Amino acid sequence: MGRGYAASIAVLAAVWGASYLFIRVGIRDFAPTVLMELRMLVAFVPLFAFLAHQSGGVRAAVRDVRSCARDGLVLGVINNAFPFTLIAWGEKHVDSGVAAIANSTVPIFVALLALRFKPSERATGLRLLGIGVGLVGVGVLAGVHPKGGWWAVAGTLAVVVASLSYAAGGLYGQSSAGRASAPVLATASTFYGALVLLPFALAQLPDRAPGWKSTLSVLGLSVLGTALAQLVLFRLLREHGASRTTLVTYLLPPVALFYGALILNEEITGPAVAGMALILAGVALGSGVIRERWRRAAPAPIP
Repeated sequence: MGRGYAASIAVLAAVWGASYLFIRVGIRDFAPTVLMELRMLVAFVPLFAFLAHQSGGVRAAVRDVRSCARDGLVLGVINNAFPFTLIAWGEKHVDSGVAAIANSTVPIFVALLALRFKPSERATGLRLLGIGVGLVGVGVLAGVHPKGGWWAVAGTLAVVVASLSYAAGGLYGQSSAGRASAPVLATASTFYGALVLLPFALAQLPDRAPGWKSTLSVLGLSVLGTALAQLVLFRLLREHGASRTTLVTYLLPPVALFYGALILNEEITGPAVAGMALILAGVALGSGVIRERWRRAAPAPIP
């Protein structure tokens, strides 16, 4: 897959792992819809500027975004507005590290959705077993009586539903990446996602000025976790496909747990570690990566 793939995955892990931290801080002063609306609006500015630079001017960039309206709208909803808001709501009730672990189920849902919508990504054998193991991990993570009570269960499940939405977005984004470039898809999906979420955000505007920590979190979430990440994401989808791209979720839980423990003093609990182990084992099986490694390690047939 090359150094380019590894470097891109590392960048995504670093910025997306930090995104859970930014969200956890941002929801102190912003409702989830408002925080995510700001995330997309602020991210749109550097994305559009980059697109204009690449395409030859503002008019050309506007034309590109308009020509990508259908794909941009679909991805803006299922890969941006909807899962962004669910994760932000979930983090009102669970720690950032727990949210990252729950969100690491994305490859499992890619395998599940592929059973119906993407035959080339279809899961059989060990991959089906991985789906089951990963879903058991979700149950362990949510727990019967987790820290935070039933609201924590609801928060965890909200992030899991967001993962399902991301999986659908990954499969759709893989096909749409053949119709438009990464900068166009990233800019269009951010614009149309913000447009869809706008009325909900306007209904929940804060009644006081946000603190500086929440403001900086919005900027970090927008520029790093959205603008930069979207450009890297769609390039990876085009070059490596949904299954390989979503392997970044291997790295998100430990990165987010590290950020949360170091900066927010979040506790790393036994159920969280057990759930993470089961989910990542399920991801390893469900994504097919273990089977692929066994195949590469097997001796070549003698001619």
